[in-house]
Parts: sequence; structure tokens; C-alpha cells
Amino acid sequence: MSGWSWNWELAWEALPELLYAFFTVTLVVTVLSTAIAAVLGLFIAILRRSVPRAVDRIIKFIVDFIRMTPIVVQLLFAYYTFLDVEPITIGIVVFGIHYSTYMAEVYRAGIDAVPRGQWEASTALSMSTRRTWTAVVIPQALRATVPALGNYAISMFKDTPFLLAIGIVELVQASLAFGGSHFRYVEAITLAGLIFLAASYPTSLLISRLEKRLAFRY
Repeated sequence: MSGWSWNWELAWEALPELLYAFFTVTLVVTVLSTAIAAVLGLFIAILRRSVPRAVDRIIKFIVDFIRMTPIVVQLLFAYYTFLDVEPITIGIVVFGIHYSTYMAEVYRAGIDAVPRGQWEASTALSMSTRRTWTAVVIPQALRATVPALGNYAISMFKDTPFLLAIGIVELVQASLAFGGSHFRYVEAITLAGLIFLAASYPTSLLISRLEKRLAFRY
């Protein structure tokens, strides 16, 4: 009777392919999508505070619709709608827009947490609206929101296997392809999990440390 075994030779053979998929797809999509989500989410949060209530309700409906729709459905919709666009570009944009709706709520909570006296002091000093946002409100809001934004970035990183839906060979798909070609999945899947852990765990520790520093300063 044969028991469970680990094939080191197969693992070393799989590692370069998995690392290539990680650095060229998984990491690229995560970093670029996080940048889009962070900027777009801040824009949405500020916009919702600046428009009339009727317009805000429309924006809220759109944000809720995107947030409550499975990202796989959004990927497939964009993929079959924009046939001339590269799949990885679709993945980056869809992930960025999807997570911007979550980050927008985080920003909104951070903005609402800014003491009302800060707004009143800015008005008393005759500061422009733009100056109030950039010099007073946003810096204080970011103190409370950076940790949560970082957690969403990690969540996005772990959601990249959904790119399989539009044919993108990211880390998990690369491990499955390697396992299928060698009729053995244990080594490749295990390495994929370890690569995810090696990338996300230090990031989570950094976010936790940053949260403590910001809380202390705040």
C-alpha cells in the first residue's frame, strides 16, 4: 500500500513556472488594480459628499450593484463585451472598479470620522474647498482607513484565481496546468499556496504594524 509522498524533483520543476505566473500576472494585477481601486474609491467617496442627495442615491445604487454582483460575473460580462481588449487589461480594470466600491465605503467612514470642528475651522480660516480636502480632511481620514484599505488589497490578491474565468493563466491556473501535464497535483498546488502565503502574510503584518503606528499618532 502506497502512502502520501512528496516529490522534490517535481516541486523544483514546477517552481519556476509558478513564480513566473505569480510575478507576471498575479502580482501585476493586484498592484495595478489596487492603485485603481484606491484612487477611484477616494473619488467616489468625495463625489458622494459633494453632489445633491438625488444624485448621491444614484451613485449609491451603482456602487451597491457593483459590490453585490459576483466578480466572476463582472469579469465574464466585460470579457464578452470588449472582445478587442486584452484579458489581463479587463482583469485589472474589473478588479479595480469592483474593489473601489469597497474602498469608497472605507474612505467615507474615514471622512465622516473627521471632527466637525475641523470643517468649521477650515471655513473660519477662509480655506478653499480644495484646500480643505487636501490639507485637512483627507490626511486625517487616511489615518483611519489605510489599514482597512490594505486588507482589501490582500483580499484582492487572494481573489486573482477568478481570472481563470476569462482564460488568464495566473498562479493557481499555472499550478493546475502543471499538475495536469504531470498527472500529479500535490506539489504544484502546495507551492501555489505557499507562494500566496509568502506574499500575503508579511503584508498583513506590515498593515498591522502600520495600524498601530497610526493609532498611536492619532
